[in-house]
Amino acid sequence: MTTDAMPTLLATFTGPDSPGVSVTVFDVLAAAEATVLDVEQQVLRGQLKLDVLIACPGEAPEAGTEGVAAQLQRAGARLGMSTSVTLGQGDNVQRPSGRVVVVVVGAPLTARSLGAVFHEIAAQGANVDRMRRLARRPVTAIELDVSGAQVDSLRPALSGAAAEHGVDVAVAPAGLARHGRLLVVMDVDSTLIQDEVIELLAAHAGREEEVAAVTQRAMRGELDFAESLRERVATLAGLEVSVLADVRHAVRLTPGARTLVRTLRRFGHSVALVSGGFAEIVEPLAAELGIEHVHANRLAVADGRLTGEVAGPIVDRAGKAAALRRFAELEGVPLERTVAVGDGANDLDMLATAGLGVAFNAKPLVQQQADAAVNVPYLDAVLALIGIDSDAVDAARA
Repeated sequence: MTTDAMPTLLATFTGPDSPGVSVTVFDVLAAAEATVLDVEQQVLRGQLKLDVLIACPGEAPEAGTEGVAAQLQRAGARLGMSTSVTLGQGDNVQRPSGRVVVVVVGAPLTARSLGAVFHEIAAQGANVDRMRRLARRPVTAIELDVSGAQVDSLRPALSGAAAEHGVDVAVAPAGLARHGRLLVVMDVDSTLIQDEVIELLAAHAGREEEVAAVTQRAMRGELDFAESLRERVATLAGLEVSVLADVRHAVRLTPGARTLVRTLRRFGHSVALVSGGFAEIVEPLAAELGIEHVHANRLAVADGRLTGEVAGPIVDRAGKAAALRRFAELEGVPLERTVAVGDGANDLDMLATAGLGVAFNAKPLVQQQADAAVNVPYLDAVLALIGIDSDAVDAARA
């Protein structure tokens, strides 16, 4: 147990990484019967930096600490490393209240854009305590531990800087809320897949351009989704049910979709699909990817042909949010541990309900209202926003 008045020593070693650096340093500390208060190590392109904060026993702590300092300097010289040893008092200064995690994603991530994020954090009176890289491909993602800030004030401040400099930023509470099991709920059309299924179906009826125009207006929030869906589905009347199989084979997964789902499942998280599209397409996709939960519309069929109607209630904005709540309850996951990903106005209620709402290559209205935005064409970039690094992705792939 240390006090603020107790002499402590901070040793910093920098230089080429090699096997045995930690062994050499801690052999010296063990012989001095030092107490380790804090330690941090990182390696960047073969260069190691090791910081150790210690307290030493003894009735003459200053003399004892000086002795340890000399031994640590000699150990650093043997390792070919630059060594700094500083005498001080007490442990680390307690960080200000208001702990948040900020993730910055870019492709590429420029010094100018990251610097703009630092400026905004400082302008909020907050401080960056630690940083680490979460991903290096296909995007660069840096995680910042920030103290002295609040999510509600920092998030809008950083969203402006992110938009101006072409990067994506997510702001989330630190602490226990950052860790544990998640439920990730995704939209399907133009999110999990690159296509709009209704347009693929309409192409079989020769009405693709007409339907695509209505889809775009609905996704921008210019039309009531339920009414626009009925209007679009009506163009499919008379199509043979066999076209559904053709469309299932035609849909294209978004780059990174398979990696995202595999990684989430590998680490014990749950995944659900909630779609204003059609279960006839979504359910086989979910089965292929091993996704547990699906909620989507169904097409009415009579005599082997589509009737041009939706069977049952339409999955609209409210329906998507309700499905997220239902799946969270089924999985025993609190709403603050849920993540929703979508691109259109029909996803807004779901994004607002989730603990973290992510706009994926979304319409401007959706980006403005979501907690975070991803504007690169890789769905697995979402992993960085929830703190899953590239090493975990590689492990899941293996």
